[in-house]
Amino acid sequence: RLYQIPFGMPNCEDESEARTLYLIGDFSAPAEFFVTLGVFSFLYSMAALVLYLRFHSLYTENTKLPFTDFCVTVCFAFFWLVAAAAWGKGLSDVKAATRPAALISAMGVCQGDGVVCSPGTTPAMGLANISVVR
Repeated sequence: RLYQIPFGMPNCEDESEARTLYLIGDFSAPAEFFVTLGVFSFLYSMAALVLYLRFHSLYTENTKLPFTDFCVTVCFAFFWLVAAAAWGKGLSDVKAATRPAALISAMGVCQGDGVVCSPGTTPAMGLANISVVR
């Protein structure tokens, strides 16, 4: 939800206050899908572990239970692949929307003659990149 993130842009034409600008974009849906699927996968894994350890005889006697477990696991694996791809795309969109060069080019104050704007440091995205790899 980048549209909720404000940042100040100086107004160099007169000595007034800085204007507040907002970023553009809402890339929260892929991240929420990724996290939700991770939570459900964890909960299912804990339930399956209890079933395997506590009710082992029920699991071995019933022929439908292992097949159902297999089908649910395959579904989770497929949705995990989809969620990782969606989060990867969402992260690349966030990077494009917050790229310092793109933000500077969108600021009107930086478009004047003789005005030099520098973006400063590049945002650290290492942990975000690792979240896609997981």
